[in-house]
Amino acid sequence: MSVLPPERCSELLLLVLTQLPGLGPTRINTIIDRYGADLALLDADASAYSNLPGIGTPLAEEISKLLGNRIWRQEALDEAHEQLEKADRIGAIVLTVTDPRYPALLREIYAPPPILFVRGNPDAFSHPSIAVVGTRKATGYGEQAAELICRDLVLAGHTIVSGLAYGIDMIAHRTTLESSGSTIAVLGCGVDIIYTDRRGRIWPKILERGAIVSEEPIGQEPAPGNFPKRNRLISGLSSGTLVVESDIKGGSMITASCALEQNREVFAIPGSIFSPNSRGTNRLIQLCQAKPVHTAADILSEILPATPARSNPQQQALPFPEGLDKEEATIVKALDQEALLHIDLISEKTALSIDTLLVKLFELELKRVVVQQPGQLFRLRSVRSG
Repeated sequence: MSVLPPERCSELLLLVLTQLPGLGPTRINTIIDRYGADLALLDADASAYSNLPGIGTPLAEEISKLLGNRIWRQEALDEAHEQLEKADRIGAIVLTVTDPRYPALLREIYAPPPILFVRGNPDAFSHPSIAVVGTRKATGYGEQAAELICRDLVLAGHTIVSGLAYGIDMIAHRTTLESSGSTIAVLGCGVDIIYTDRRGRIWPKILERGAIVSEEPIGQEPAPGNFPKRNRLISGLSSGTLVVESDIKGGSMITASCALEQNREVFAIPGSIFSPNSRGTNRLIQLCQAKPVHTAADILSEILPATPARSNPQQQALPFPEGLDKEEATIVKALDQEALLHIDLISEKTALSIDTLLVKLFELELKRVVVQQPGQLFRLRSVRSG
């Protein structure tokens, strides 16, 4: 096994400490705050740990006993080296809480994870960011709202943070990428296991313009207990959290709760009183735990502005789609003036027959320019440049 360079010793130490039973993020961070990330800690006696807040004599003796056990220690070191080697193989980095590249916002929360596994560009953590989360079973309304607001937040210079789950999360990531923005995906499994995007339609682009991050070891499969931890990271990496659609219970509501505990802003899209997908968001608003959001401006007015802002979302015009024929361009122009149009009204505005419209609208759907909703209603996608 190769000898680690000095700069990786802190990674090795923390990877060993995380394997000690009874040592969670709070206690590990307490140890590092007192002594620094020094490998000599592996040889410290129980007294070095017993005088630290939250540890005490019984746990300190257990720590010292395990670290002094030659077999346990070697197995822990082997596992730590294996994690570092796996990270190198997939192009990931191991960010410790002592690393200056560690996300500043995350460092502020209670019990920040001592170690993060990161694929992509860690500089993405230094940009102003907003979390966008919601149900896995998004409605057309939720999809449209997520697209519209994510696009305008990106245009205002914000990175979008989400969980790479099906539904609203995936829409948030995709819209950000289509808007040439930066996005961070937080996983509840190892950063090498992208189970929601196995064909690689989105995650390789996330690596180009942002990052994929997890506190779970590389190779860790998704497990129910990992997702509440993942949710606290989503909110912890962000100045505020927007819940687009959610029922009363679910991961999005846990993320909102985490944001409130972290003293971060919470926002919610109001919805129909008849929609289960709006029960959670309406409840957050009703309890004054979230600010209702109709446009990105409602969020931007509460969050410190990005510096520099890429543009004013109220003044930026959407780029006109390229590669359209004359009839398709006429349809897009008509739809650009309305949020939603029935095919009969499109025919009236464009002077095109219904038969022609059915063909052209289908082609525009394939080009990801137009979205059809029930009842032969059509709208433009919020982002038309992707």
